[in-house]
Amino acid sequence: MQKLSINLVAETTEIEFKENLELKKPKSWLKTVSAFSNGIGGTIYFGVNNDREIVGLEDTQGDVEKISELIKSRIEPLANFNIAVITQDGKNVIRLEVKQGTKTPYYYVGDGNKIVFVRIGNESVNAPTYIISELVAKGEKITYDAGISKYNFEDLSFTLFKATYLQKTGKKLEESDFISFGLMDDSRKLTYAGVLFSDQCPLLQSRIFCTRWNGLDKTSIFEDAVDDREYSGNLIMLLENGFNFIKNHNTKAWKKLPRTRVEYYDYNERVITEVLVNALIHRMYDIIGAEIHIDIYDDRLEISSPGGMYDGSIIQNEDILNIPSKRRNPIIADVFQRLDFMERRGSGFKKIYEAIRGYGKNKIFLK
Repeated sequence: MQKLSINLVAETTEIEFKENLELKKPKSWLKTVSAFSNGIGGTIYFGVNNDREIVGLEDTQGDVEKISELIKSRIEPLANFNIAVITQDGKNVIRLEVKQGTKTPYYYVGDGNKIVFVRIGNESVNAPTYIISELVAKGEKITYDAGISKYNFEDLSFTLFKATYLQKTGKKLEESDFISFGLMDDSRKLTYAGVLFSDQCPLLQSRIFCTRWNGLDKTSIFEDAVDDREYSGNLIMLLENGFNFIKNHNTKAWKKLPRTRVEYYDYNERVITEVLVNALIHRMYDIIGAEIHIDIYDDRLEISSPGGMYDGSIIQNEDILNIPSKRRNPIIADVFQRLDFMERRGSGFKKIYEAIRGYGKNKIFLK
């Protein structure tokens, strides 16, 4: 047995407490094994109640064997886990560490059911269909933007994409580039990334809803919205339209100096571009009925993009300046980089932070 001090904090996305093993209802903790495997991993402490009091376990060796047996028989595919018995204040506790899985989705199998669980806050809940789809793609090492659509290359046009590529690179976009960029396969079927760069862009879930609200929230006693727009189309158009909407409501002030005049805007335009690009390349495009929202209030700008962090982590728990670059849609990200809309190094958050630190009176939020 290992003797050490347990730093008992409240239940979180990565930590859960169980007073006992609950052998008659193992689903109560096995669903968390599924959720941890489908997310960023986590730890379950057996022998600790919800008040974080150590109550201990009597037969730790037997419980360890039962935990291992139940995980092997009820979680598919087999989860990656470690079990340790630790002691504190003379009481034995079992620590079950579940690693982030690479063969997602991980199912709980029992009671005639086969269920995928994910972690939302401090709870393990049934995964909605769109998250299961992403987990399946992740397990197969296929991202959404690399998926093959029903559209052939000839079905859609790419006038804006070709013109933008020529302007940005000085090179003509060749048909072979669509294959090498991952926008089309050898049979001339477009990937979803290819569809998103087409002029017609028939994927309605790629829309952006923009609103300039009157006041500090959406419940003003006066006129609710000063301006609102809905944009659809390919990713280049969405980036341009979203940027222009914010620019049109970006209040400008100026300060007169002895020989010149310095202009100030509420929001740095480079930051606006970085945040919009982040929203477009990292959003979940397979959520039907969801879209990016740009909401401008009197004191802030909020940009909401469907889907959480790609690795399942919580942004509030991360060091904003040291978030590793993990792309939900790597093909889209690569094309944006080729068009000089972003960099490959994952430095967007740092640029945003540096640009807005001490800049202006308003704040930008990316959700």
